[in-house]
Amino acid sequence: MKWLSAEDLARLAPYRNLVEALREGFRSAITTPVRHHHTTSPTTTLLLMPAWSKDWTGIKTVTFKPDNPQSGLPTVQAAYLLIDNATGTPVAMMDGTELTRRRTAAAGALAANYLARPDAATLAIFGAGALAKHFVMAHAAVRPIKTVLIVNRNAEKAEALARDLSQSGFAARRSEAEAAVRSADIVTCVTSSTVPLVKGTWLAPGTHVDLAGAFQPTMRETDAEVVSRSAVYVDTYEGAKAEAGDLLQAEAEGKFTFSALKGDLAELCSGQVKGRDSPADITLFKSCGTALEDLAAAVMVHLRSV
Repeated sequence: MKWLSAEDLARLAPYRNLVEALREGFRSAITTPVRHHHTTSPTTTLLLMPAWSKDWTGIKTVTFKPDNPQSGLPTVQAAYLLIDNATGTPVAMMDGTELTRRRTAAAGALAANYLARPDAATLAIFGAGALAKHFVMAHAAVRPIKTVLIVNRNAEKAEALARDLSQSGFAARRSEAEAAVRSADIVTCVTSSTVPLVKGTWLAPGTHVDLAGAFQPTMRETDAEVVSRSAVYVDTYEGAKAEAGDLLQAEAEGKFTFSALKGDLAELCSGQVKGRDSPADITLFKSCGTALEDLAAAVMVHLRSV
C-alpha cells in the first residue's frame, strides 16, 4: 500500500482535474452514510467519513484537538484510506488534510461552473487561512479570475495572502468588506464566523455567493438578506438541513424556507436542475462537505499516481 503525502496530492490533484472528478462523482452511484462523531477524550473529537461505489471504498478519519496549538500542532488532522473493492485490498493512504482542502475548494468551483457568470473576473474572499488560496486557485480554474479582494480581520495575514497570490499572477489586495462585495463577481467565504460578514444590501445583480466556512447551525457568514435575495443551491440536502447555519438562521428569521432550495450538486451535474438563468441572477451555493467528494478525489489521485 502506498502513502501519498500533501506534496504528492498537490502534484496529482490540479484543480481543473479535481473539478471534473467531482462532477463525475456527483453523477455516479456513491453511497455516503452519515458521518460518525465520537468524543474519544475530554479534548478530542473523532470523525469517521465512509463512502463507497461499485469499485472503491474509502474512509476519512479526522481528529479535532483544540488544545493542539499549545504544542505547535494543527487543530485538525486527517488521513484517508482507499480500498479496491475487487479484492478488498487497501491500495493507498493519503494526507487527508490536503485532500479535504483541495476537494472543498473544487466543490465550490464546480458549483460556480453552473452558477457564476461565465465572465466573472473579480473574486472577493473572506478569510485568509489555509483554505483561502485553494479557493482562489480552484475558482480560477473554471472562471477568468484576475482580481482578488481579501477581507480578513488580521491585516498581516491578508497582506501575506495578497503577496502570495500576486506571485501567481493575480491582482490581489486587502479590502474592506462592503467595498469588496460591491465590486465582486464571486464572493467566497471560508471563515468560522458566528456573525454575518456579508450583507444582502451590498450584493450587485449577477453576483455569485460561495459559502464554505461556517459548518455548524450556530455559525454564519451572511445575513438573512443575502439568502432571501439569492437562488440557493447546496452540496447535499441532508448536510444543509443539519449543518448550514446561514440557511438555518435565515429560516428562523423568516427569510428563507428549505422548500425554496433550487437544487443540489448532484442535480446540477446531472442536468436535473438549471443553474444560472440570467446575467442578473444572484446565486448562492452553501457547502457543508460530503464523503462523496473525498472518495471521488481520492480515486482520481490514486489513478494518477499509478
